[in-house]
Amino acid sequence: MLEILSNAVTLFNEIISVAVLITAGSLLLYTLTFNLRDRAARSFSLLLSCVFVTYLGDIAATVLQTAPEINFWLKVQMVGLAGIPATYLHLSDALLALTGRPSRGRRRIGIRIAYTLCIAVAGLAIFSDYLVRDVVITLFVRYLQPGIIFWPFSLAFGAAIVLGAVNIYRAYTRCLTRATRRRMGYLLMASLAIPVAVFPYLLVAGGQIAVAQPTVFLFITTLVNGFLGAMLIVLTYTVSFFGTPQPDRILKSRLFRWTYRGPFVASLVVATYVTIRWAGRRFEFDNTLLLPSLIVAAAMLPQFAFTLSRNTLERWFFYGNASDREDLRRLRTLNERLLTSGDIRQFLEIVLATACDVVHVSNGFIAVMDDDGARLEVSLGAQQSMPEAQTLPIADNIAADLQPVSIFEGVHALQWEPFWLFPLRAQSDQEGLAEAGEVLGVLGVEAAAIDEDEFTEDERDTLQILIAQTASALEDMRLQQRVFDAMDTLLVQVDELQRLRAAAQYSGSRAIQQNTLLESPDAAKWVKDALTHYWGGPKLTESPLLRLEIVQTLADQNNDSTVNALRLLLKDAIEQIKPPGNRKFTADWLLYNILELKFMEGKKVREVALKLAVSEADLYRKQRVAIEEVARVIASMENEQLQGQ
Repeated sequence: MLEILSNAVTLFNEIISVAVLITAGSLLLYTLTFNLRDRAARSFSLLLSCVFVTYLGDIAATVLQTAPEINFWLKVQMVGLAGIPATYLHLSDALLALTGRPSRGRRRIGIRIAYTLCIAVAGLAIFSDYLVRDVVITLFVRYLQPGIIFWPFSLAFGAAIVLGAVNIYRAYTRCLTRATRRRMGYLLMASLAIPVAVFPYLLVAGGQIAVAQPTVFLFITTLVNGFLGAMLIVLTYTVSFFGTPQPDRILKSRLFRWTYRGPFVASLVVATYVTIRWAGRRFEFDNTLLLPSLIVAAAMLPQFAFTLSRNTLERWFFYGNASDREDLRRLRTLNERLLTSGDIRQFLEIVLATACDVVHVSNGFIAVMDDDGARLEVSLGAQQSMPEAQTLPIADNIAADLQPVSIFEGVHALQWEPFWLFPLRAQSDQEGLAEAGEVLGVLGVEAAAIDEDEFTEDERDTLQILIAQTASALEDMRLQQRVFDAMDTLLVQVDELQRLRAAAQYSGSRAIQQNTLLESPDAAKWVKDALTHYWGGPKLTESPLLRLEIVQTLADQNNDSTVNALRLLLKDAIEQIKPPGNRKFTADWLLYNILELKFMEGKKVREVALKLAVSEADLYRKQRVAIEEVARVIASMENEQLQGQ
């Protein structure tokens, strides 16, 4: 009975160790995927990497049987262990800087020294016996004996951890709100679990305990590994809030989904595999069919349960407020029911095909009006027979310009050789979009060579319905485009507010006083949009760049509008990247020439590429570099303006 219990504890300990390895690897991928721009997240990813390597070496040494292989993987474990104190110090310094206490040089130098020493210790662990030597293999544990510098390394390890914990505590005391203090407190307590769980002394003491009291050793190791796995999730949870503009509920929900579908399901699959293999050997039964069946069940059933319960769980755990849950319902309804441009185009294609069938022709088109004039939205039939968009007679007085033709009784078209045109008019007033009766577009079908009497009553009714539905679809398309435009403007402002909120959570007024607008990852896109509509358009008149202090100052100085001030700012920024001397078409003038020809003179891409003797693909690459340079110049001008106030 005691043997079965020991084997069961050993098995459970192996499962927990593998779960910690999977959790560390999964959370490392999570950090690298979603939050790598933040310095605290980057340093935490280095710490997770060290934990991953440490547990990878430990598990490999547990599975393998030959002494040379076990010795190698235990030394790999020491490499991961050697990196923990430096990465822990790095993380603590990043957290302290986040709360408004950046390094004045001493902490930065100390971290560099710590990394240098850790690299040296890792080299000694792999290539010499000074740190560890002579692998010891017992029934329950494999470990290396300490070398001559093992105890000094352990002492330095402990000192670095204490110093890092002090830095995190200082960051905790500098937090401004209860929420940030609570999260930093979680981080302080959870971060100590990593060095405590892998402290070098435990390798030696643990081996000695394993020889004397194997059951006690396995029980303690299982508890420590399970606690470490839970604390890694807590650490990732707290670090994910640093420097990210997303709301808290989004971060919680995303981490929950990642953890459930990653570490939890993967660990469950591994646990199922290891347990069935162990049970088959222990109780001597054939698991050939049972093993793959249970593995598939362990992978699929949790996903099925998560799909059924995800919305309910997220609604109650992350949207506990009733008003938040109602907002979430509206957003999901909008996501499910809002039609994209592709959805509307698909509907219009169906309507056009049906209309052509009703009239017994094979060619037709639907054209719409937008800010840039007429545009062919969909067409059917021979492409060469389709009219040019700019020649389409789409206007409010279209009926006065073309000859009406009776198609059916009560249904008239306008003759525009060789097509019949059906004006698509707005059915109701939409403030700022269209007035009742305004022409939104035309449905054009090839003029049929059959008499009115040859059409059935059903065909007449169908065509009338199709015309009304098409007009309604164009109304909806305009309305949705207005929604999208409003969302684009709103998202820019919300994104800026969220970034400011995220930065101010830990560093307060210092973050609020900083210019976050041009630090946005979208700054280059805003500059490109403003240049694209330099001579007029919503991307200029509604640009987030209008809120820059330098734009306001230029507008006041010239007694002009902010839009014209932004034009002047863009022009000045382009002039600042202009090389000295007379204009040339050489490589050093390439960026300036692209901006001048493409945006200032409004030339087409092909014209600019031919004039500058570059391919269109290369032109687009150089244009991106040029726009980024303009954004950098504007950021520099804005900073000078702020410093001069």
